[in-house]
Amino acid sequence: MTVQVDRSFELSASPERVWEFISDPGNRAEAISVVQEYTVDDPDGRRVTWHVELPIPLVRRTVSVKTEDITLDPPRYVEFVGKSKVMQVTGEHEIVETDDGARLENHFVVDGKLPGVEKFFKRNLDGELENLRRALERDLQRTQSEET
Repeated sequence: MTVQVDRSFELSASPERVWEFISDPGNRAEAISVVQEYTVDDPDGRRVTWHVELPIPLVRRTVSVKTEDITLDPPRYVEFVGKSKVMQVTGEHEIVETDDGARLENHFVVDGKLPGVEKFFKRNLDGELENLRRALERDLQRTQSEET
């Protein structure tokens, strides 16, 4: 079974400023609660390994998910793929300019390779996207306060 989630966030920030956050694989990794840590695997930062702890019975250790940004179209679109022994994840983030700033459209697909992975993400993927939204808004607030 594959789990898919589509969510969008309205933001009062420029598309370029949203791009600064969402195009950084580290920002994306830090926003996901099950990513305990991550390592950058190449100098340009397009390949990052997430070290994930999934609270499911068949996974009793940290899982390494090798992620790579496969499409970058600044400042509009980023797509990444993550692969591991327990799952494959694809994430797409598209930034659309609006009258008040930008809308970030998110599309995630998780394909589990072990029982329980899809069930976990079916229950929690909305919450993980909410974590991403909050992290982005915190980052936007931080930079706005630094500019004033």
